[in-house]
Parts: sequence; structure tokens; C-alpha cells
Amino acid sequence: FAGWFRRLLHKSKSSSAESSLNSSRSASPSRSSSSTENSTSTSMSLVRSVHLSPTSVSDISASGSARWAKSYDVCICHSEVDLELVEELVSYLESQPESFRCFLQLRDAAPGSAVVTELCDAVQNSHCWVMLITPDFLQDPWCKYQMHQALAEAPMANGRTIPVLKDVDRKDYPRELRNLYYIYMALKENSFRQIRDTIMR
Repeated sequence: FAGWFRRLLHKSKSSSAESSLNSSRSASPSRSSSSTENSTSTSMSLVRSVHLSPTSVSDISASGSARWAKSYDVCICHSEVDLELVEELVSYLESQPESFRCFLQLRDAAPGSAVVTELCDAVQNSHCWVMLITPDFLQDPWCKYQMHQALAEAPMANGRTIPVLKDVDRKDYPRELRNLYYIYMALKENSFRQIRDTIMR
């Protein structure tokens, strides 16, 4: 008898809940449909306003592109002995129509900051890393550290690490970079152009 009474109470509660729900639906059909219409018209007007906006697509891509998510387009890793050549490369890249933003350690590192901190920040805040691999680069432990930092940031990132060999035999090419194609710098102008095209890609 107690079980039958519980079932009866449960049935009456659920039926009253359903009836109140139905009554609320039937009481305000115009309100719900009007709110739907309003939201639809609002979204349509938003769509229209976007289409009618005078901002051109090129402006949007220039200001809102992924490029501006990082501070630098390219970080140049090099030996101090090769600074003169690197300065020429940076000057070339920054004078291009794209105005590449290059990180050059001796020029752009903040005075008073820790060298390791500045380097790690530059690597993390750059889209690409150019490794100028010369005999001096291979002998410099600091250059090896820079290379490992770049590889740790994006180990298999195609096109982000750009090895550039100068006066280095193929057999001396660092093992860590063997899975990446490199640019061999013979004629400086051609190599600079190749580096620029690779960064663009």
C-alpha cells in the first residue's frame, strides 16, 4: 500500500510540473518567437554591418594577422665573429617591403638583462630562427646553446628553423639539424634573397 501511495504522489508531482511547463510555454509563445526574431534580426544586422564596413580585407589581414602575435619575425643566431655579415643580412631583411622585424642580440637585448633570459625571450617571441652556421659557430658553445633553444621551442617546425651554411662542409653540418634542408651561402645576394623567401613562406 505504501509503494502504491508513493507512485501516486510521484505521478501527481510530475504531471503538475508538466502542466506548469506547458502553461508557461503557451502563455508566452509570442514573447519567445519575438525574442528569436529579435536575436535573428540582431545577428543579421551584425552580419550586414560587417559586410558594409569600409575596412578592406588587406587592412584586416595586416593588423590582425598571426604575424603580430610575436615581437619578431626572425631571430638571427650567429657567432660574434660573423657579426658584420649578420648586420648586412639584418639590414637587407629590414629594408624589404615587408619590413621584417629582426632580433639581433647585440643591438636588441635590453641592457642589464640576463643574457640567457634575453635569448630565450627572443627565441619564444620570433616566428623564424636563422642559424648562420660557420666554422666559428661550430666552435662556440654559446651558439650551440642558441641552436638547442630554437630546436626546443619547436623541434619539428618546418620552415621555422632556417640553417644557413657558410664555409662549412656537409659532413660538419650539426647532427641536430640533419632533418632540415639548409641554404648554402655562396653568393651573398642570392643567399639573402633565399633567406627572405623562406621567411615569407
